[in-house]
Amino acid sequence: MKITDLKMIHIRPRWMFLKIETDEGICGWGEPVVEGRARTVETAVNEFRPMLIGADPLKIEHLWQGMYRRTFYRGGPILCSAISGIEMALWDIKGQALGVPVYELLGGKQREVIPIYANGWSEGKCICPEDFAERAAAVAEQGFSAMKMYPMSQIDPIRHLNKHIKNREVTKKVFDCAVRAVELVRQTIGPERELLVDVTAEGTTDMMWRFGQAIEPYNIFWYEEAMDAFDVDAYRTIRDKVNIPLATGERLYTRYGFRRLLESRAVDVVQPDPGTCGGIMEAFHIGAAAETYSARIAPHNCGGPVLTAAALQLASCLSNFAIQEIFPF
Repeated sequence: MKITDLKMIHIRPRWMFLKIETDEGICGWGEPVVEGRARTVETAVNEFRPMLIGADPLKIEHLWQGMYRRTFYRGGPILCSAISGIEMALWDIKGQALGVPVYELLGGKQREVIPIYANGWSEGKCICPEDFAERAAAVAEQGFSAMKMYPMSQIDPIRHLNKHIKNREVTKKVFDCAVRAVELVRQTIGPERELLVDVTAEGTTDMMWRFGQAIEPYNIFWYEEAMDAFDVDAYRTIRDKVNIPLATGERLYTRYGFRRLLESRAVDVVQPDPGTCGGIMEAFHIGAAAETYSARIAPHNCGGPVLTAAALQLASCLSNFAIQEIFPF
């Protein structure tokens, strides 16, 4: 079997699908994704054409090593997203050629039911704490037993008007409103549902550990992206002060990017994205590495249906899997 072509399709709101065609009629689908950089990633995918056209698509690891190591400058979101989407499509081809789902090629599933949490329910809809509570009630009514909220990045009216503002000072008003939003959502959904809080690395270390302490009473499943994942020392500071499991990793790439985070034992849950971290097998390696440090893995997934399908292959067969992110809204 030989690869004959690579085609990319852009679909709103922010998806890009990659179709890899072969001379035997089997086509594989991948989703190389970096939010807001689809055209840039498309260029990176096309730059791998000379290596891929005519190659055997079943030699996934051989092609991955070639794409990653034959470049002097390695890693980063663009290159790794391109590689991830290609690798994802190659697994699709291999699964079809062998007549089995990808999770069977990764050792077989370990669970019949995959716990999920709903994301995307508050985006563009919540400005004040009461908005969060109202939307959370609707999510609960639809039967979701877990949901994630962004109380800090969406609660600020200035941030709401300019979504491109990042990493600026968190005012006392924003801080207090964000804490109130978490409180109201917990009151609304009750104690039986899981509540996850993501602050998208918005503030300084002292602000983030103070916020973590403020939301401790509300039984938070995890506290996500308290700081940039590269700032391992800041995570250690927060871990020493906050009694909530810490999660991060969607902005890290390959097993090498996760090494120091795991060695420091600074977080409880790692979140590699199979669409950006290097692909399905690379996320599997990261999960195995996390297991050696008694940490869990929750594959990040802010993409479309192809990326969701890839993440579910991992969720079904990782021993230390925690919960799977989906965007149903």
